[in-house]
Amino acid sequence: MLTYSFADIGSDTLYEHLYKCIKNDILQGVLPPGDKLPSKRTFAKNLNISTITIENAYAQLLAEGYIYSIPKKGYFVADLNRKNQDTAPIRTENIATVANPDIYFADFISNQTNPDNFPFSVWTKLMREIILDKSRELMTNSPCGGIMELRCAIAGHLREFRNMSVSSEQIIIGAGTEYLYGLLIQLLGHNRIYGVEDPGYRKVAQIYRSNQVACHYIPLDENGVTIDSLETNNIDIIHTSVSHHYPTGIITPISRRYELLGWAAKSETRYIIEDDYDSEFRLMGKPIPSLQSIDVMEKVIYMNTFTKSLASTIRVSYMILPNHLLHKFYETLSFYSCTVSNFEQYTLARFIKEGYFEKHINRMRNYYRGQRDLIMQCIQDNPNAVKIRITEEDSGLHFLMHISTDKTDKAIVQEALHQGIRISCLSDYYHNETKENLHTLIINYSNLPPTIMKEAITRLCEAIFR
Repeated sequence: MLTYSFADIGSDTLYEHLYKCIKNDILQGVLPPGDKLPSKRTFAKNLNISTITIENAYAQLLAEGYIYSIPKKGYFVADLNRKNQDTAPIRTENIATVANPDIYFADFISNQTNPDNFPFSVWTKLMREIILDKSRELMTNSPCGGIMELRCAIAGHLREFRNMSVSSEQIIIGAGTEYLYGLLIQLLGHNRIYGVEDPGYRKVAQIYRSNQVACHYIPLDENGVTIDSLETNNIDIIHTSVSHHYPTGIITPISRRYELLGWAAKSETRYIIEDDYDSEFRLMGKPIPSLQSIDVMEKVIYMNTFTKSLASTIRVSYMILPNHLLHKFYETLSFYSCTVSNFEQYTLARFIKEGYFEKHINRMRNYYRGQRDLIMQCIQDNPNAVKIRITEEDSGLHFLMHISTDKTDKAIVQEALHQGIRISCLSDYYHNETKENLHTLIINYSNLPPTIMKEAITRLCEAIFR
């Protein structure tokens, strides 16, 4: 007869303790498959507990499949068929759940925000105000397109800064542009052919392919996307950055922009997705007007994000839909919930409306201009400066560094890693593998501490030219 002690059962009830004891004996093989368990009355008498306790323990074991019952015969131990499971336990330390970032002396790829540059004091003040002023709104579900206060604030900012006349209703808020791309594919159709720039930001093509849509690489010339390639590849939707292309820094001139709009106007299924990801940080002259601002045929879908202007961890992005697509969006996709929390939306809305965002942009533009000037001076002072040519240094937070060397691009990247320097080459962003040795580095200086700038350039030049 089975016998268990009930002397020290902790916070468990009697039946829970009994259930665990029997379960453990089954798992350990003490009770082999097919063994008959004692009847409830006999078992209760032997353990000096009630039959209800036995019944509850058996019921739990039965529900979980550890035992089975045969009418008028009783309860029996189930065959768990654990032969293939009695191997070593799962070693959770071998499962990669969180990326373990590498440590570099200098990282010319990262676009993370230096904590010293984020307006924490203002952001904290606004968060407290929102908690006091918007407690009811914080507990109310956001509309699918986002909270109207934030959409109005963004529309006002675009009107003042980008000379864009859009209604707040046209703006759709989402947690990151990747999420918004997914919505656009559903809105425009999985049967469309999408085009991405070559070279270009690699994640864009990955997103389209992960959504099982046809995606073609469209080559660039000195003015941006080529119209002939759009026609040749039967592109329906082209994803492009006309105001500042990454990574080449190309600014598409007005003549090519009108060509793009003319191409899109030839078919109802054609659209242009304008990615305006860092328009705030043009360091010389006025911001380049957006393509959306000259679109009269409702063919441009404008996209932007606050990850560049505020912080890479603030996942607030938005898109501006033409009116006819806006109606379709609400008809077909309004069941989606907005993916940005009310807390973030109300805080950001107040940050923009009260002028803090404009002050932050002006401060950061001055800071990045100083960063750019410092790194350019470090390059100029290096003994290898005569072998270096810089281009696109005014259009954003990176520039191109053309070098004279016989080393391959891959060798340069590896040599730099040995020096503790993380770098990427322009050739890395081409789908066309024939571009593998362009000897052009992409220098992103936004996250580089000024105190290590000179040493970082010294190490980089050592890796390239030694």
